[in-house]
Amino acid sequence: MRINLQSTLTCPHCGYEGTETMPTDACQWFYKCKSCGQILKPLHWDCCVYCSYGTVPCPPIQQGNQCCA
Repeated sequence: MRINLQSTLTCPHCGYEGTETMPTDACQWFYKCKSCGQILKPLHWDCCVYCSYGTVPCPPIQQGNQCCA
């Protein structure tokens, strides 16, 4: 299975979209919007900002695992 490390995050505050490379060795719990400066945190049911605001879920979820397990 090929893991996609690129995900486009969309800020729920201002709508800014930015494509980022996801880390493979750690969860990313915070992301500072490059437009409005808001700090994004995962929604309560998600494990990281990519699973909450990204077009592609984090690598562990893509592999069918629990995030950061």
